[in-house]
Amino acid sequence: MSETLKVSIVIPAINEERGIGKTIDAINREYCTHQNWEVEILIVDGDSQDKTREVATSKGARVILEKRKGYGRAYKTGLAQATGDVIVTGDADATYPFDTIHTYIQQLLDHHLDFMTTDRFSSLKHGSMTLQHRFGNLALAWTLRLLFLVNIRDSQSGMWIFRREALNHIQPLESFNDGMPFSEEIKIEMFTTPGIKAREIPSTLYTREGQVKLESFKDGYKNLKFLFKKRVTPSQKKTF
Repeated sequence: MSETLKVSIVIPAINEERGIGKTIDAINREYCTHQNWEVEILIVDGDSQDKTREVATSKGARVILEKRKGYGRAYKTGLAQATGDVIVTGDADATYPFDTIHTYIQQLLDHHLDFMTTDRFSSLKHGSMTLQHRFGNLALAWTLRLLFLVNIRDSQSGMWIFRREALNHIQPLESFNDGMPFSEEIKIEMFTTPGIKAREIPSTLYTREGQVKLESFKDGYKNLKFLFKKRVTPSQKKTF
């Protein structure tokens, strides 16, 4: 059995009653218990009007109500309350492979990494991403690589596995974007901060449960505009 480790799983959600239960149930808690890992599941709920909060609570998650809107805002709130040594993130719509996060955590530990992000393009399941969405993702990843010299293939992936300590060496959480650009911004911060060991690993994307909320063109444009703004903004990084 491994030494005691606390793992926080942070999931933003709004009106995801169809996917949240499946997402939480996929977590291999038996493996975590065997490894002596304590697991807390934090659902940051954006004032859902369905049964998202009830389903999450019934599955043993702690629900944090965050009425301020935004994907990034949800993560800023959730990460600030996470108490784990290792933090795992992902969406509440059953698209991410929560059934394998225990192997990702083990990989983080075994390779002495600080941050891992997942490449969904390694295994896109049928119907998981439209052609338009795929093209937009590839264009954003290409722009990020060009502007920041960060060699990742999937700049928009929402599943990350990282040591909580790493948050102490990048810009303050409250400085991050409140919207969708949060996802690319945390990767930029983690991959460009000296001393942080970051890696992109192959992963999977499944077809979502429930209604699609992403607005491909609108969100893609915001993300693209953010990258150029971020490139010319003075760094707020901390140092080791």
